[in-house]
Amino acid sequence: MHYKRIAIPDSAIPRAENPLFQHLLDTYGSETNKIASVWKEFRDTDLDFKIHSKFSSVAEIFRHQLLSERRFFAEFLGAPEPAPDKVLPATMNVEIAVNRLVELASARLGFLAQREAPWWMETVPFFDVQRQRIWIFWRRVLHTAHHRTQLTVVLRLLGRDVPSTYGPTADVTWAGADPTYSAAAAGRK
Repeated sequence: MHYKRIAIPDSAIPRAENPLFQHLLDTYGSETNKIASVWKEFRDTDLDFKIHSKFSSVAEIFRHQLLSERRFFAEFLGAPEPAPDKVLPATMNVEIAVNRLVELASARLGFLAQREAPWWMETVPFFDVQRQRIWIFWRRVLHTAHHRTQLTVVLRLLGRDVPSTYGPTADVTWAGADPTYSAAAAGRK
């Protein structure tokens, strides 16, 4: 993959105590980079933009991402997190929001690196059900991908470039990129 911006370089992702769980840290770092890349395509003047009256504004999605990650990691995973009223920046603009996202995510990586298998596999409360912590972690990643996708649609509607998140886009490609748009490509082994 070729990313225009890397907020958390691979060298900043700590090694997991148990190598079996390294992919969790690598994925969380990578997903944070993808969010930061998408957020950085917005301009401060876009923050109030909504594509529909029932759709959150760009700033509302940024705030939700910051707050809901804090909740998932604190309440459901037991990670040390700042107090809820300390999560959002006092002033919201794109650069400050991205910096806060990366700051919070970077701190979580150290915590996650120290967790062993029994911790990941323990069943804990998740809203009104019980789930293993590893399941909750992956649910967080999927929730994040959902909001990132909302924002890529907004970027397209605003006529902005959509950065690469899992491969080439209409705006970003590179030598060796091989998107699957045909049955022949899907049949490669």
